[in-house]
Amino acid sequence: MQTIHHASAFKPIEDYGIIGNMRTVALVGRDGSIDWLCWPFFDSPSVCAALLDSRRGGFFRIYADNDSVTKQFYWPDTNVLITRFLSPQGVGEVVDFMPVSIDEGHPYGRAIIRRVCCTRGEIRFRLECRLAFDYAREAPDCALVPHGAQFHGRTLTLGLTSSVPLARDGSGVTAEFVLREGEGHALVLYELRDDAPLLPSLGQGEVESLFRDTVHYWRRWLDRCTYAGRWRETVYRSALALKLLTFEPTGALIAAPTCSLPEHIGGERNWDYRYVWIRDAAFTLYALMRIGFTSEAVDFMGWIEARCHEAKDVGLQTMYAIDGRPELSELTLDHLEGYRGSRPVRVGNGAAEQLQLDIYGELLDSVYLFNKYGRPISTDLWRAISRLVNWVVENWTEDDESIWEVRGGQKPFVYSKLMCWVALDRAVRLADKRSFPSDRGLWLTERDKIFVEIMERGWSQDRNAFVQHYGAGHLDASVLLMPLVFFVSPSDPRMLRTIDAIMQPLREGGLMSGGAIYRYDPQTNVDGLPGVEGSFNMCTFWLVEALTRAGQFDSQRLDEARLLFEQMLGYANHLGLYAEQTGPSGEALGNFPQAFTHLALISAAFNLDRALGRRNPRVE
Repeated sequence: MQTIHHASAFKPIEDYGIIGNMRTVALVGRDGSIDWLCWPFFDSPSVCAALLDSRRGGFFRIYADNDSVTKQFYWPDTNVLITRFLSPQGVGEVVDFMPVSIDEGHPYGRAIIRRVCCTRGEIRFRLECRLAFDYAREAPDCALVPHGAQFHGRTLTLGLTSSVPLARDGSGVTAEFVLREGEGHALVLYELRDDAPLLPSLGQGEVESLFRDTVHYWRRWLDRCTYAGRWRETVYRSALALKLLTFEPTGALIAAPTCSLPEHIGGERNWDYRYVWIRDAAFTLYALMRIGFTSEAVDFMGWIEARCHEAKDVGLQTMYAIDGRPELSELTLDHLEGYRGSRPVRVGNGAAEQLQLDIYGELLDSVYLFNKYGRPISTDLWRAISRLVNWVVENWTEDDESIWEVRGGQKPFVYSKLMCWVALDRAVRLADKRSFPSDRGLWLTERDKIFVEIMERGWSQDRNAFVQHYGAGHLDASVLLMPLVFFVSPSDPRMLRTIDAIMQPLREGGLMSGGAIYRYDPQTNVDGLPGVEGSFNMCTFWLVEALTRAGQFDSQRLDEARLLFEQMLGYANHLGLYAEQTGPSGEALGNFPQAFTHLALISAAFNLDRALGRRNPRVE
C-alpha cells in the first residue's frame, strides 16, 4: 500500500491495472484514475491520454478525498478491478469493469461501469472527468444534461450517467460526495448514438446485476483453463490479460493496448503496439492450446488465414491492424508531452513496412501446431502457405531488420535465418503429415543449406556462442529459441555454451543483470537508436524454457530454471501484469501490459511444471 497524492503527475507504469471488453481496454491507476482509453477500439484515437500528457491528455478520476492509502486488486478469477481507499475515517471502493455478458447492441454493450461505495465508516469521494478526444487534438463540448453529462466531438459523443449530481468545471465535470457504510453510486461512461438522450442512472440493483454477470462471465471462461500446475494463479492472470488483449470480432491478439510508453525514460524508443504481429501467432497458439483455450486459437487462426490469402506472391507484412488493414502509417503527435517527457509520441508503426524474415517461421510453426493440436487446416490455406514457403526459398538469404525491428539497417540476423529454417522444416513436416502436394525436395535442400550456414556463420569461436548476426561479436537473446523450435538439441554443447555466455553479467559481455535478461547489449547500437533500455521480460522467460529443456539431462539446470522463473514472478506489478521491459531500478518500461511477455510466461510455466513433475526424486 502507498499514500496517493492527487497531483496531476505521471504515475509509474507499473501502477496501473486494466479492464476491458475485447474491443478496447482502459488503464486504471492505483489512484482511481483512468489515464488511457481509446474508443471504441484498441487502435482508435484516445479519449483519455493522461498517460502520455498529464496536463492535456484527458482522464476520468474517482478517488477518496481523505488522507488515504490504496490497495488495488482483481476480483478473484476475473477482470473486474477493485481500487480500495483506506483512511482513518472509513474504507471506500471503486469497482471498475466493462460489461461483457450483454449484447453489443445494448446501450451499455460498450461501456465502463464505475461503482463507488463505502464499506466501513464514512468517506468523502471526489470525481473529475476531463475527456480529450483524438489524442487530445479535439476538446469535446461538455454539457450537463438530465442524469449526467455529454461530451460531444466531431465524430464521437460519449455520455456519463451519474447517480450523483455533476458540476461543470472548465472543459469537464466534477463532483464531491460523502458516502456512509452501505451507500454507493454508479457512473457509466458509454457511447451515445443517433442523438439518443442520456439513459437514467443505474440503481444499486441494476449495477449489482451487471457486476455479478461480469464476474460470472470471466469465471465461466476461466473454467476452461486446463493448467493445474504450481503457478496456477499466475497463469490464470496471464490468460485473463491475454483475453482482454484479444479483439473478439476477428480473434486477433494485439501486442499491447498502449502506444509510446518509453523503453528509456526521456528517450525516443517509443512505439505503438496496438496492432497484431504475425510473429505472435505461433507463441499465441501454442500458449492458448497448451492451457485449453482452443476456441481462441481457432479464432486467431481464422485471422491468420485471411492474411495468408491476401499475401499472394509478395510476402506478408510484419503486422496488421486488428481488422486486418495493412496501412499503419507512423506519425508523431508533437503536441503531447510524452510519458515523463519521452518524445516523440508515435501512433502507427513504420516497422510494418520492414523486411522481417523471421515471421514466416513463426507463421508456419503456428499452422503446424494448429493442425496438430487444434483442427486440420484446409487445402485452400495449404495452397496459400505453399506460396509463402516458396517466397521464403527465394528470399531467405536477404538481410533484414528481424524480430527487434531495428532501425540501424538490415543485417544477416541469425534469428531470421533460424526462423526461415523453421518455416521450411514445418512446411515439409506438414506436407508429409497431410500428404499435401509440395516442392518437398527443394524445401528440404534449402532447409539444410540454412542449417549449415547458421552453424558455420552464426557461431562465433571467439565468443563460444551463437551471436546476433553473421560476423558479429555480440550476443542476442533470440537465439535461446533454437532448442525450443528443435533446431538443435537442448543439450547440444553449442547451445549449452550459448546459454552460459548469455547468463554472464552484462558488464562482462553477457546479457544478464539481476536475474533478468537483456535482448541484446544496447551499447552495440545495432538498433540505430540513442539511449539504453531495460531488460526484456519475454527473453528471461525464454531463458527459463531453454534451461528447462536442458534440465532434462542436467538437474542443476532445471533447478536454475525454477529459481530464475520464480525470481521473475517478483517483477510483475501488484496485479500480476508485466510491461515489455524492466528498468534498472525494477520499474516497468515499454508498453503495458505486453502480450508477448504473458505468452512466454505461460509457455515457461507449462513446460517447467511438466519437467519438474517428470523428474525422478532420487536424482535430486
